Amino acid sequence: MPLINVYLRQGTTPEYRRNVSAALHKAMVDVLKIPEDDQFHVFHEVTPDNFHMQPIVFGLPRSERTMFIQLSFNQRTAEQKNELFRAIVDNLRLFADVPEEDVMIAVFETARENWWAAGRVVNPETGYDARMTDVPATS
Repeated sequence: MPLINVYLRQGTTPEYRRNVSAALHKAMVDVLKIPEDDQFHVFHEVTPDNFHMQPIVFGLPRSERTMFIQLSFNQRTAEQKNELFRAIVDNLRLFADVPEEDVMIAVFETARENWWAAGRVVNPETGYDARMTDVPATS
């Protein structure tokens, strides 16, 4: 049950936010193998005076369209996260015309037992949604 928060400057269109959401969800389904109906995206449009960043971050110019994406989900391998980052950037370019330089991502991993939702069926052996067949090995 991943949760995604997207922070961007105020003034985007509903269509743009739907395209960003579709790009994020496709990456999560393709890479993390989450169920298609497991989509929770919250958009936070921030006024320009509340969205402060340098015009050049880590040596790259960033535009007014720069977005910060927070991903919250159970622990995944570094390889899975790197694959997910690449899929998100590629999908955002394809679905919403967002250049790579305007995407910043952070993952917040939580223990499996810290998630609850009515109707969710958890496999007791893995701690993941029972519909997920490709989950990390338990440690």
